[in-house]
Amino acid sequence: MPLRVKTLRTWTELEAIRPAWEGILQGAEALTVFSTPEWLGAWWKAFAKDKELVAPVFSNSADEIVGVVPLYSDSVDTALPFRGRRLRLVGDGSEDSDNLDLIVRPGYETSCTQAFLSWLESSPQWDICELNTLPLDSASLPSLISDLRQRGWTLRRTARPRSGIPLPDTWESYLHESLSKKEKTKIGYYTNRLMRRFQVSIAKCDDTQALPASLATLFGLHQKRWQSKGRPGTFASVERCGLYYNMAPSFMERGWLELWIMQLKGVPVAVQCGFRYRDVVYSLQEGFDPEYSSDRVGYVLRAHVLKMLIGQGVRYYDFLGEEDSSKNRWGAEVGSYADIHFARPLTRGAIYLKMVQTTQALKSWFQTNLPAPFLRALRKRKSRAKLL
Repeated sequence: MPLRVKTLRTWTELEAIRPAWEGILQGAEALTVFSTPEWLGAWWKAFAKDKELVAPVFSNSADEIVGVVPLYSDSVDTALPFRGRRLRLVGDGSEDSDNLDLIVRPGYETSCTQAFLSWLESSPQWDICELNTLPLDSASLPSLISDLRQRGWTLRRTARPRSGIPLPDTWESYLHESLSKKEKTKIGYYTNRLMRRFQVSIAKCDDTQALPASLATLFGLHQKRWQSKGRPGTFASVERCGLYYNMAPSFMERGWLELWIMQLKGVPVAVQCGFRYRDVVYSLQEGFDPEYSSDRVGYVLRAHVLKMLIGQGVRYYDFLGEEDSSKNRWGAEVGSYADIHFARPLTRGAIYLKMVQTTQALKSWFQTNLPAPFLRALRKRKSRAKLL
C-alpha cells in the first residue's frame, strides 16, 4: 500500500513524534547517533538561522510512522543567472555531522524512498537536493539510487573519505594485530615517559555539574592548538559552541558522551570528545596545549581512551570524515561516504548539476594531462588572485 506523507515545518512538531522516531532508531542498526533527535535537535537550535525546516513523515496503512526525513531549505549560488533553492538533511552544512541518513524502519526502505521522491516531485519549492555523508551501508541508499535512475532525474554521486579502527576484544590483541611494532613501542615509551616526568591524571567527565567547565576546557585547548598555527580553530564559531552546550547534557544523561581530559599536576593539557552509540565511538573534537607537544599528551590520551573503550566492549572507533596519516598509524581503515545530489529533469537544478559535472570533468582532465610546471603556474596565479 502507498505510504501517507505529512510535512512538518517546526521542530516542535518533530518533537511530538519523538517516540516513533526513537522506535525506528532502535530497530535500524545502520542508523547512528547523528540521526537521533538529541543530536539533530541541538544542531537545529544552533544553526537554524536563515533556514526553513521541511520534514516529510511517512506512515503506513495502520497509521504507524515508518520514515522521517528531516530536511531544511536554504538558498545557494549557482554561478548562473539565478539563485537556487537547496534541500539538505538537518545536520549538514556546518561540518559537524557525518553518517546522515534517511530515518526509515527496516523493511520500508523501498516504499519510503519512492514516497520521498514522489513528495519531492510534487513540491515546487526546491531546485537541488543534496544528501551528504550517507554511509555506504545505509539501508536506504540502494533504493534511492535505483529510483532516481528509473525516474530519469539528473544525479551526481560523489564520494568523500572516512576512516575508522575495527577494535578487537582485548587491548593486547589491538597492540599486536592492529599496530606496527614501531607504533606499539611508541605508545609504551611516551606513556611511561610522561608518567615519570609529571603527576598524570586522566578522567572521563561524567558529572553534569562539571560539564560546562569541561566543555570550556575542550574549546580552550582546541583553540590554543590551532591559534598557535595561525588558524582560527573550530570553536571560534559561536554556533558550534552552542551546539555542544545544547547537546552535551542529554548525551551525558544517555551515556553517549565520551569527554576525556588529561591533567598534568592538576592542569588540563589535552582533551578528546566523542560520542558512544551502541558499540561504536565517534571521534569528534580534540585539543591539547602546544607547550606540551613534545610530551605527546594528545597521543598518550588517545592510547588511554582506546584501551578503556576496548575493555568496555566498544568494537569500532570512527574517525569520521577525511583521511589522515596520523589516523592510519592507529590502524584505521579507509572507507568513504556517498554524497547524492539530484534534481528533477529539465529544471534549473538539473542545468546546474550538469554544469558542475562538466566543470569537474574538465578539472580532472587538466590535472591528468597538463604538464606539472604549467599546473603549478596556474595554482600560483589563482593564489595571487585570491590575495588581491
